[in-house]
Amino acid sequence: MLAATLRRSSAVLRPAAVRSPLRIQRATLATAAPDTSSRTCGGLSDQDRIFTNLYGKHDFRLAGALKRGDWYKTKEIILKGDTWIIDEMKASGLRGRGGAGFPSGLKWSFMNKPGGPDGRPRYLVVNADEGEPGTCKDREIMRHDPHKLVEGCLLAGRAMNANAAYIYIRGEFYNEASHLQEAINEAYKAGLIGKNACGSGFDFDVYVHRGAGAYICGEETSLIESIEGKAGKPRLKPPFPADVGLFGCPTTVANVETVAVAPTILRRGGSWFAGMGRARNSGTKLFCISGHVNNPCTVEEEMSIPLRDLIEKHCGGIRGGWDNLLGIIPGGSSVPVLPKKMCEEVLMDFDSLRDAQSGLGTAAVIVMDKSTDIVQAISRLSAFYQHESCGQCTPCREGTGWLANMMRRFETGDAKMSEIDMIEELSRQIEGHTICALVRTVT
Repeated sequence: MLAATLRRSSAVLRPAAVRSPLRIQRATLATAAPDTSSRTCGGLSDQDRIFTNLYGKHDFRLAGALKRGDWYKTKEIILKGDTWIIDEMKASGLRGRGGAGFPSGLKWSFMNKPGGPDGRPRYLVVNADEGEPGTCKDREIMRHDPHKLVEGCLLAGRAMNANAAYIYIRGEFYNEASHLQEAINEAYKAGLIGKNACGSGFDFDVYVHRGAGAYICGEETSLIESIEGKAGKPRLKPPFPADVGLFGCPTTVANVETVAVAPTILRRGGSWFAGMGRARNSGTKLFCISGHVNNPCTVEEEMSIPLRDLIEKHCGGIRGGWDNLLGIIPGGSSVPVLPKKMCEEVLMDFDSLRDAQSGLGTAAVIVMDKSTDIVQAISRLSAFYQHESCGQCTPCREGTGWLANMMRRFETGDAKMSEIDMIEELSRQIEGHTICALVRTVT
């Protein structure tokens, strides 16, 4: 990504037609399902919104949550059993909202292998670290709608036959952690979680674990290591967390938004959720739009909404008008920039953005107008990834530093033309030679 960006001028991004063969080859790997529907997605109706207190206009506590429909028929859902819950989640088509986009129902079924439990406890771990630059959706859920997450933990835990949930929250999120802990305390007091949760006979505990703000702890095995009191460094896989995870026990790690939407899906049915968005990209999604727009915001919308419609409808358009747009990072700083022409056509879903050689990621839309120095922007991101490398793998520890140093020279005009190809060569040497995926965001 760095080398390709440097070959663009600071005013015009290079069109996709002349991108590197490797990028073009990756684009062909997309598996977008054919969608014969001519319906344009977007314009989510109020009755289909899941997060009805996203802007904190109502009470976040239990009394307010009950008025908004949370904890409704939760006992009945629990009593339907793990197989029913997993089948409904599979029918909904929900894909992980943390960036990877893996089918959630399938992931939740990994801990329910034939043969039954082996005597070890099972754990659900919720990734509330949210360290991706530009991403600010999960914090809104925990601050304004924490009971959705707590109820989601209970139902996801029932699907996995887990004993407890650990919510690993970013340490800087003080208010969010406070509201979440208050919601957990209320749920315990009301008998909604803990022993005989909701009167269902199912025992389930929920704990909050505060991290120290390390970006690498957003990676699931680093997160597990941190909860265990160790340095936040990724583990080699296999074994995978579903077999050997937290405290050596079967563990499923899921994103806050993924878990928080589960109760509404199970109440309204998987087919309702699957009826929104394109095939393989169903449901609603929280989009957090920042940068050079007239009204930066976090908004819940239907999946597959056109990127331009999302910005025009909810953000009041680009600062200075659409013609002033330079490029957009559609899914947080770890995905490639889209030039203006592609921004006019791309849909905000996993497959469309993958075909555009970018990615939905966390749906953190970072908008840059023509006042942006794109080289300076990429240099700033390179410095971030250098700082956040855990240092465990030599290619990442050394390579991120070399890339950041070269980018600083490009930023100040002290670099040589030969360093453009050097950056690309270095990127290929780093990518695929580390334990975790952090270097993919750099290269």
